[in-house]
Amino acid sequence: MAFVVTARKWRPQKFSEVVGQEHITTTLKNAIKNKRIAHAYLFTGPRGVGKTTTARILAKTLNCLNPIDNEPCDECEMCKSIQSTQSLDIIEIDGASNRGIDEIRTLRESVKYAPTKGKYKVYIIDEVHMLTKESFNAFLKTLEEPPAHTIFIFATTDVHKVPLTIISRCQRFDFRRIQLDTIKSLLSKIAEAEKIKIDDKSLTIIAKKADGALRDAESFFDQIVSFCGGNVEPETVSQMLNLIDDDVFFSISDAVLEKNFKAVYEVSNIIYENGWNFIDFMDGLIEHFRNIMTVVVTEQTSLVETADSLKTKYMDYPGKFSQGDLLRILNFLTKTQQELRYAQNQKLKIEISLCHLIGLERSSTISELISNINNNQDLTSTVIPSRKQSTANTSLSEKKTYFQHELKREVKEADNNKKYSTSANEENSIPNRVSFIDSEISNTANFDFNTIVNKWSEFVNQINSERSLILGQFITNIKLLNLEGNKLTIYSGDPHAKETLKLNEDYIIKKAHKYFGKKITFQISENDTSLSSNSKINQNTLKTTAKNSDPYVDAIINELGGEEIT
Repeated sequence: MAFVVTARKWRPQKFSEVVGQEHITTTLKNAIKNKRIAHAYLFTGPRGVGKTTTARILAKTLNCLNPIDNEPCDECEMCKSIQSTQSLDIIEIDGASNRGIDEIRTLRESVKYAPTKGKYKVYIIDEVHMLTKESFNAFLKTLEEPPAHTIFIFATTDVHKVPLTIISRCQRFDFRRIQLDTIKSLLSKIAEAEKIKIDDKSLTIIAKKADGALRDAESFFDQIVSFCGGNVEPETVSQMLNLIDDDVFFSISDAVLEKNFKAVYEVSNIIYENGWNFIDFMDGLIEHFRNIMTVVVTEQTSLVETADSLKTKYMDYPGKFSQGDLLRILNFLTKTQQELRYAQNQKLKIEISLCHLIGLERSSTISELISNINNNQDLTSTVIPSRKQSTANTSLSEKKTYFQHELKREVKEADNNKKYSTSANEENSIPNRVSFIDSEISNTANFDFNTIVNKWSEFVNQINSERSLILGQFITNIKLLNLEGNKLTIYSGDPHAKETLKLNEDYIIKKAHKYFGKKITFQISENDTSLSSNSKINQNTLKTTAKNSDPYVDAIINELGGEEIT
């Protein structure tokens, strides 16, 4: 028996055998069951997803003499004649080669005649969008009011070229791309029936190359089996289809983590020697980092279309890449992809771009840095993990240098993207903001309630020298109760204390921030009975500090817990 390609040999003969288009086959079966047959159907979608096959099954079911559960029996005379393309009642027309008005006039004349044996005369017009404008216009009347025994089924891959006057006269069905897992499952069944040994990775490569077209996948399958015989290896499949091995992409992502610049030239040489397209490589690398982003965000691999063995590798990346880093990487690769198309030396462009990619440092946003400082968190937790030395012993100067570097980089990136200008506002300038970071770091390491108590008198003196007598009197009479986070609880016997604080709150907060090196908010307590024993000691310390300037007395009171006896 002559060889028949897989796409024809395994073409579905029933609605239940059509994969990936259940939303269409179920609708057609219910229409047949309820006798709601339309006079015209329009099947649209990508190539190789089952449009013509579904049209043939529908035509066969409508003319089947013994349908079973709204499916053709494949045993009666009509089914067999339709399968062998010998039925005169099923007319298939190629729209690309019969696109003229003369062919449509001939079709209009033949529509009048009743079917020879079947119940319906079905016209299947493939690639209907190829018909000329005049042909469509000549077809309008016949399409809107055909004889009761005539049904039209149009199939097209480019529905936008079909006039709306034609679309409005048809029931439209949009076919979807076949999912990767569906293609793999069907090819696996075909391979098992054909006694061909093929693994999951090889099936994944074929399915990805097909890009949702089942017919393409079956054609690739035939081509690979012809070369490999009964035992298909993934390396051979990649070589046959000229696809880039996924391990190449994993080597790049690992190099980014390890700062391994040597891997750039190794990968570039592999691509060049295998004759792979550099643009295809960049497309695959973007998809690879997209998969990493998906796994990092969702913490699962259900949305990643790849082999099961590779899904296990992707699950190793959560915790190694942050979402912000991956967004920067994807943005950088997308720009490189556009520039690569116009590069004269694509190999050199790839090498330079990958070196820049590996050189990117891990990032923290300004809001994260400020949040860590304000919450008194350990600054070593944000130091770049790729450093070889232990971060537990990082000195204050190293922390300061790191934060300055991160702040400058964030501001520079924002300026390049024109989101804001660092010179537009003096408060946002790099020197001022770096100075702010320096102040925060130096004061965060040893900042507590005692710090405020010890410096309060000097703070009060500064306000007295700058502001009115009323505000100075208010600040002088304040009692410090407690500090929780950044909120300082105070007490004042003045009945107008809240109004005075509200009128001068912005000034006091800014002054406190500048003096203590930390943003403090003030809350007035209704009474001073909530003072803890520790707070009372601190109040005594405050009073003593205001009276004494002897450093030895200060040391005894503040360091040894002494108390002045009056």
